[in-house]
Amino acid sequence: MNSYPESLTELVDQLKKLPGVGRKTAARLAFHMVRMPDGEAGKLAEAILEVKKRLSLCSFCQNLTEKDPCSICRDPHREVYQLCVVEYPADASSIENSGAFHGRYFVLHGNLAPMQGQGPESLRLERLKELVVSQQISEVIIATNPTVEGNATALLISRILEPLGVQLSRPACGLPVGADLEYMDPVTIRKSLDGRGPL
Repeated sequence: MNSYPESLTELVDQLKKLPGVGRKTAARLAFHMVRMPDGEAGKLAEAILEVKKRLSLCSFCQNLTEKDPCSICRDPHREVYQLCVVEYPADASSIENSGAFHGRYFVLHGNLAPMQGQGPESLRLERLKELVVSQQISEVIIATNPTVEGNATALLISRILEPLGVQLSRPACGLPVGADLEYMDPVTIRKSLDGRGPL
């Protein structure tokens, strides 16, 4: 039975909608927010509203931006014929922070997940195909997550782009740096051996 006041229950319910936040974490966050000074709580609320107001999608890569096109797409030093397809803006940010990729991105904003109502039509795949043709892209790196949904999405993208003659690749999956083999699951070990390279 819920003993929270109605307004606190509503806050907990809204926080539970955030990814990876269950009821206990939502309640802990809600109680923290209740204890915040009014000024801090106001700044948090303003920051949420401000980001919703100022962010839009880049007309090229579909990534989040305050200025269209985004800073990556405007950068004249990028490899303009190389495109990395990711599921979410956070994925593009992670790859960008690694410093390993110098091309441009295309953000799907999801993956193939029919059970959640996410089909091919919601992934902007026609836009991706148009860009590959109009921008004369020579290589597409399909960097969807190595999950069932991510792999299904990668397969669909490869089927759509293969007839265009573009080089398609997928990041290698395998053992993380510093990992101990004895703690790795069989699928990770198998993928690391399948993707092995020369010393």
